[in-house]
Amino acid sequence: MYWTLELASKMEDAPWPATKEELLDYAIRQGVPLEVVENLREIEDEEEVFESMEDIWPDYPSEKDFLFDEDEY
Repeated sequence: MYWTLELASKMEDAPWPATKEELLDYAIRQGVPLEVVENLREIEDEEEVFESMEDIWPDYPSEKDFLFDEDEY
């Protein structure tokens, strides 16, 4: 399983929290790239509920990872 920012961003609007089956259903209905669907199918735990993309891909950057100060604008 490999993730890139581009692939992971396709799941930002997924119905979090969600199980593997719910995420697969969402991905297929949204027409995301096949690589995303393949990555989701490789998840081993069928019953686990994922709260966000960070639960699936721990290296997924959050807003804190970007150096953007909203107060400046």
